[in-house]
Amino acid sequence: MSNAMEISSEQQSATREIQIRDALQEAMTEEMLRDDRVFLVGEEVGSYNGAYKCSRGMLDQFGPKRVIDSPIAENGFAAIGVGAAMAGLRPIVEFMTFNFSLCAIDQIINTAAKARLMSAGQLSCPIVFRGAGGAAFQLGAQHANSFEQFYAYTPGLIVVAPATPYDMKGLLKSSIRDDNPVVFFESELTYGKRGPVPEGEYLVPIGKADIKREGSDVTIITWSKSVFLCLDAAEALAQEGISAEVVDLRTLRPLDREAVLSSVAKTHRCVVVQEQHEVASYGAYLSHLISTEIFDELDAPVKVISTLDAPMPYSKALEVVLLPSKEGIVQAVREICG
Repeated sequence: MSNAMEISSEQQSATREIQIRDALQEAMTEEMLRDDRVFLVGEEVGSYNGAYKCSRGMLDQFGPKRVIDSPIAENGFAAIGVGAAMAGLRPIVEFMTFNFSLCAIDQIINTAAKARLMSAGQLSCPIVFRGAGGAAFQLGAQHANSFEQFYAYTPGLIVVAPATPYDMKGLLKSSIRDDNPVVFFESELTYGKRGPVPEGEYLVPIGKADIKREGSDVTIITWSKSVFLCLDAAEALAQEGISAEVVDLRTLRPLDREAVLSSVAKTHRCVVVQEQHEVASYGAYLSHLISTEIFDELDAPVKVISTLDAPMPYSKALEVVLLPSKEGIVQAVREICG
């Protein structure tokens, strides 16, 4: 995966580059210093410094009452977080991988997402469920699922899936401060990726997409680590004289509909790139939205590039075949650009 990354104007003031794992650690640390109601719970978040070192040093700084190592019991510690949020605290619940969040699905979807409605507004549930989602290298079928569309389907949840260190930090801080339950997706493959992050306080607003690269011939819409793949494809397309605009959604629920529709209305062509199976996917929803809202602006059908419809194999050679590729994106753009 390339390090190619366009820097938005809001990042220009950054004078340092840090890894995503450190951006996440800074976000949690700053919010725990700012608000003593914030605490972190999850497997290996304390004495091991986090499975991916995103909570490095936090146990020493805040102690075991606010950085809590849990047993391997996702339903249990997610439930503790939900109850604590309803009681007035602001928990951060880390899943080692979002594949394991399925063990806690009742707490997330049936309790956290519905608390405000079912209590007629008497209860809020300010909680962040965060961790790694999607495929990494040879993790096999049970550790490589992407569940963004699954949670984005659920009213009552906010779903965030940023890509860059800047966005990771700013959106995690905004998520911790939000009074609604937030599902926050990261990626095992990008924790070590570096990018500009200002040293001062800043927030990235929830529900606001970002144009990572401006273009005029085609809009490429994506989120999470696929942003970097799309930027690589856009660079290759530029060598062929095709100007691709890369729109990073950053937040899937709520969706920045204006940013999506405005970009496609400008370029008149669209490719959606997702690390998900196409059936009942978020990309399929985006294609429907664009096709119904601004049909007359389209010069070609919306294309959706997805993971092939099979469980993720352990074989490295087969894993590459299933996942979206730069070559696949380039070919899709060529087709709709004629």
